Amino acid sequence: MIKAEQRQLLHKYLLLELAVKSVQHDYRFAEQFKMKIAFVPLMDALLKDLRQEYFNLKRQLNQQHIRVVGWHRVDEYFSDVQIATAGNDVVLRYANQALKTQVEKLVIRYLDK
Repeated sequence: MIKAEQRQLLHKYLLLELAVKSVQHDYRFAEQFKMKIAFVPLMDALLKDLRQEYFNLKRQLNQQHIRVVGWHRVDEYFSDVQIATAGNDVVLRYANQALKTQVEKLVIRYLDK
């Protein structure tokens, strides 16, 4: 069983994982921008901050014997995340659109820093 505080850490970890993947994906296109001299350093700094927080949370979860086993897309609306804990495995279902919105808000917060 995952406690409420562990679930919050796990949720933030999942959002950070998606944010890192999204920014990495978009980074490839930033190289083609006419104004890449302005955007590439911004994206580099963003990726650095996101990765640092991601690895900090991953370390915290590992200390609590919690790890993400995998993502499984249920359909176009939902995805399941399989979580391994010290006691048993847990499957959490997330709405894809809600995750996308939360990742966008997370990235905006990091850009505003």
